[in-house]
Amino acid sequence: MDKTSTYITTYHDQMDVQNILQLREVLTTLPVFSKSYFRAMEPTTSTKTRLSYAYDIRTFFRYLQEANPLCKNMEITNISISVLDQLEAIDIEEYQEYLKVYDISEKTAGSNRSAQITNGERGLKRKMSALRSFYAYFYKRQMIQRNPTLLVDMPKLHEKAIVRLDDDETAALLDYIEHGGDKLTGQKKMYYEKTKTRDLAIVTLLLGTGIRVSECVGLDIQDVDFKNGRIKVIRKGGSEMYVYFGEEVETALCNYLDLRDGITPVNGEENALFYSTQKKRIGVQAVENMVKKYAREITTTKKITPHKLRSTYGTALYRETGDIYLVADVLGHKDVNTTKKHYAAMDDNRRRSAASAVHLREK
Repeated sequence: MDKTSTYITTYHDQMDVQNILQLREVLTTLPVFSKSYFRAMEPTTSTKTRLSYAYDIRTFFRYLQEANPLCKNMEITNISISVLDQLEAIDIEEYQEYLKVYDISEKTAGSNRSAQITNGERGLKRKMSALRSFYAYFYKRQMIQRNPTLLVDMPKLHEKAIVRLDDDETAALLDYIEHGGDKLTGQKKMYYEKTKTRDLAIVTLLLGTGIRVSECVGLDIQDVDFKNGRIKVIRKGGSEMYVYFGEEVETALCNYLDLRDGITPVNGEENALFYSTQKKRIGVQAVENMVKKYAREITTTKKITPHKLRSTYGTALYRETGDIYLVADVLGHKDVNTTKKHYAAMDDNRRRSAASAVHLREK
């Protein structure tokens, strides 16, 4: 092995390498001039962001190939940068309309797969933001003379009510994970007994710290510091941060670690904190499925995901402290306005009390 080579030791390193390899693959399907844009992005963006933008830009060129007269049936890799200069605002508006519902087909070994894609407000905005950024790069460097994306309004986002667990639902969820297998039999009973300690530790950690599911599955055993009651997480963007936990989280983690000591992991997975039943690092999708499975037993009116557990924690922390800046810091929000938008609505009860606080006439 080359002396300058290094082993990929952390989950985040592994994800970065995986994203880089996927990005390279996507770039082979894009016009050649696109590569300079993604090279320029590298110092200021994560590998996940660049990969997401690459998929979004590829969608744009697929639209041009399918529906725009300038590029109809042209090989995407043969499209020249001059095409960007020829597009009008109406072409960008038609693309935005196309994004609401469109079909894609992927050629895989021995078969063709097709699927219908839909985008809501957030999906539309992200894809249009990617296109604006793409155009801005070439316009700023005077490689194109026009930027029609600036003439098209961005999709408006309508805020949705926060979905979160009430206090009694939180308690019921944890109780169900701990004791819900009493009514199960056979294989389901065996699987429940095998995974309940791990599942309880994961859900308790999510509810007790508000960390993201990606941060949870990325934890290594050495990231848990019981002496100081904290875990080290890698936030969005790659920055490290310590998040502190209480007694309930500590107890759930200790119980799981006793079980974890008896697991012989797959080679290369020795550092992972949480293991799947295949003795590999548990993945984001597995945690999402697990949370949904248990939550369905508690409530049928709320669609509970790991992100909703994060909202539950943020709501409880704001309710107890009234400190929106603390909530923003602990949740890892770079902009406190993001936090205010989601949690300051809890001030509604205080605003409601104002209605009876001021008397216009003496009674």
